[in-house]
Amino acid sequence: MTLIECRDLTREYRKGENIIRPLDGLDLDVPHADFLALMGPSGSGKTTLLNLIAGIDSPTRGSLTIDGLDISTLSRGKLAAWRSDNVGYVFQLYNLVPVLTAFENVELPLLLHRHSRRKRQQLVSEALERVGIADRHDHFPRQLSGGQEQRVAIARAIVTDPPILVADEPTGDLDKPSAHAVMQLIQQLNSELGKTIIMVTHDPHTTEYAKRTLHLDKGRLVEQGQLLEGAPA
Repeated sequence: MTLIECRDLTREYRKGENIIRPLDGLDLDVPHADFLALMGPSGSGKTTLLNLIAGIDSPTRGSLTIDGLDISTLSRGKLAAWRSDNVGYVFQLYNLVPVLTAFENVELPLLLHRHSRRKRQQLVSEALERVGIADRHDHFPRQLSGGQEQRVAIARAIVTDPPILVADEPTGDLDKPSAHAVMQLIQQLNSELGKTIIMVTHDPHTTEYAKRTLHLDKGRLVEQGQLLEGAPA
């Protein structure tokens, strides 16, 4: 069953006298529990697509329907409310707040929800346990390795239990062993929890963890990958 449906999805903006079009009439279907990797050169529209799916940006033209709702028609306020319930975002550089502990960073998205303090503590503890970093809950980002910081960022992305995770170069700042561990974790979120994952990457090794890979160039799909028989354990 299709979860995300893009039709004629276009994003453009003006830069001086020029029209820049990072996405140009893109059509894309993403089924429930898919793990999709997006590849392409810089400026091909990958991050723009992630931001549209995440509700951070809105298209200039076309429709973006997620679980039956065309989010391209939502007001900014309704889009923000929808995003807090439906999407977790994992960034390349973690985007953790340096003056907050790992626990407090993960708790941040829950402050937008009507949970008691006890419920927030329970959800944060479960998320940190899921990513294998519960023993670092009271550490600040500067006290963590890059791989540990990314695990905290992933815990923050899943703490509200969103059905969709978008990841923009989640291993781009990590060494090989840390990247492998993070990708195994993301793969588990897909296979064990059924999260639908859309990931941007430049690393072909990272795409091996995904179920399929699509290539973008100049805002359009130029090649569609096939469902992989299996991903690395």
